[in-house]
Amino acid sequence: MKYIIMLLFLGLSVTAQNQHAHHDSIKNLGEVTVKNRTKKKIETEMKMAVSVDEFLSSSENISFIKRGAYAWEPLLNNMSTERSTVTIDGMHVFGACTDKMDPITSYVESNNLAAIDIKSGQEGSLHGSTIAGSIDLKRKSTPFGLQKKWNGAYQTGFEFNNKQFFNLGNISYSGTKFVADGSISYRTADNYYDGNNNEVKHSQYNKFNTSLGLAYKTSDLSSLRLDAIFDVAKDVGYPALPMDLWLSRALITSASYKQLFEEGLVRVVDTKIYFNAIEHYMDDTTRPENLVHMDMPGWSTTYGLVSKANLKKNNYSSEIQLNAYDNLSIAEMRMYPQDRSKRTMFAYSWPWVTTRFAGLSMNNSWELSEKSTVNLGGSLGVNYNYSKYIEFNWIFHPGAPQEKTRFLPSLNASYQLNVDQFNFSVGTGYGHRAPSVSEGYGYYIYNSFDRYDYIGDPNLKNEISYEGNASAGFKNERLSIQGKINYFYIDNYIIGKILSLGSPMNYQSVGVKGYTSLDYATLLNISANVSYDILEHLHWKGTLTYARGMDNKGGNLPFIRPLSYVTSLHYMYKNFGIQTSVNGDFEQINYSPEYGEDLTAAYAIWNISANYSFTINKVRSTIQIGAENVLNEYYSTYADWGNIPRMGRNIFTSLKLNF
Repeated sequence: MKYIIMLLFLGLSVTAQNQHAHHDSIKNLGEVTVKNRTKKKIETEMKMAVSVDEFLSSSENISFIKRGAYAWEPLLNNMSTERSTVTIDGMHVFGACTDKMDPITSYVESNNLAAIDIKSGQEGSLHGSTIAGSIDLKRKSTPFGLQKKWNGAYQTGFEFNNKQFFNLGNISYSGTKFVADGSISYRTADNYYDGNNNEVKHSQYNKFNTSLGLAYKTSDLSSLRLDAIFDVAKDVGYPALPMDLWLSRALITSASYKQLFEEGLVRVVDTKIYFNAIEHYMDDTTRPENLVHMDMPGWSTTYGLVSKANLKKNNYSSEIQLNAYDNLSIAEMRMYPQDRSKRTMFAYSWPWVTTRFAGLSMNNSWELSEKSTVNLGGSLGVNYNYSKYIEFNWIFHPGAPQEKTRFLPSLNASYQLNVDQFNFSVGTGYGHRAPSVSEGYGYYIYNSFDRYDYIGDPNLKNEISYEGNASAGFKNERLSIQGKINYFYIDNYIIGKILSLGSPMNYQSVGVKGYTSLDYATLLNISANVSYDILEHLHWKGTLTYARGMDNKGGNLPFIRPLSYVTSLHYMYKNFGIQTSVNGDFEQINYSPEYGEDLTAAYAIWNISANYSFTINKVRSTIQIGAENVLNEYYSTYADWGNIPRMGRNIFTSLKLNF
């Protein structure tokens, strides 16, 4: 029986999302051998030492807005972060920067994550209300073992273009009653050089991250776990923005209790309470071109609860999740005269906005047969906002309510069919989201992309999404083909429009925009993946994606990726591997001048890397060398803020030791 219990601890939390697994009856096993962890490594085929941003960019669902070399803003299904739910182990964390210089993905490191779970559209509503979907960053969690055992890894490397030097280390201990996971990392980088060998100033960064997780088995079927992440970034340049980052600091903590059940409908209940505090300080003192010095510090504090239960009976399985959190977002804006000891102006760009959310979500799955499965899910959330200094919003919206309560329902359904070597799925979704803090209560938030100051509107309606999706695929021993499509019709689409009243506060601004709701907008995403084993040791992969976004008048939405592609070859023989790829975008013809976009030319980038693995004294080691943008192409993409050029040729090296 203890082997069965161990297996449950190993697998239940990982396979909770896998609703299509067959239902096995419990049997007494003589021996259980776990040959491979089910958790996916945070690395790509081209590069084994990647940042979280680089790993996410390998997903066909995700693209990025880049304001520099650090902390890219993930766009899920070509939608901004306001429309997606980004969590760490289900915990809600909110950035403290009004300019989105600190997305949640910037507060973790690749060596303290086990996997990243991406759900598209309303399938992601389990973690809260969303339109685009969810991104859940799953922390490493070593399972309890039958014997005391230590594991660890150390990774170091150097990248020549921006002189990036990194060290990543993690260690874990597994025993019958106690497990521990720890990680530490440090990255430092200078300015990078573009494809014309020109230095891109203000693109340097420094990042330190450490994490600790401790778990104790309180009984054969229960355990208690404590986790903490501490992350600090200093002297981070943003070449696309008029200011940089002096300091960003995050403390993310949680305590959870898990109870397993051997019999009955309920198989596991996992409850977690959490607290996180983010502080973010912008810095423009290194920008001599700025005529007026301005501080823009921000703070975000969140505490909450997430409790989930997994149910199974015969061909039915379900996951139920309760989410509740309280967030306080504060952002200040201070202008100084030449005499820096005096202030000339002070305002709250986030006027002490409290957001409270409570929601109950459920995903159900029925295996109708060995070939077909039906999934049905839904959620209902209550979102409450309170603005302490509502008088800032009354300037543009007189009489706007100081507090606002919204109800956020969601539904999704899908059908999946597997026939021999073919698979098909079709699904639909419906969901609401509340305006973000910036959209509802932002006050003179400068957008350097279109050079307007943005004003929030507390009276904005909920965005309402109607979604349809489908996929089809084929797979045999050598060939795999998969095609996907989704379409979103979004009522009350929130976007900035020019206001006829108000004057710019920033001398760099050209006007004032207010967040408003369009009647509707539409978004179409299409992708196709093909892989083929050319020879026993030679494999080819190709991906093609296309997106189209339009407003209610047929105009283009901003930051919609044009036709893009990736093609790669991978040769692996014994301990040696070599891989090469070409990726690029076609010309962006459907751009939006109204939101600061212009025509972006097509580009193609060639990358190559090689790796060799060996073992010395039971230490498994891998060494890798490679080059990105081998031909030193000068380019920027549709989502590079202010058309800042991307990095030119970059040679990278990496060494990883596992013990």
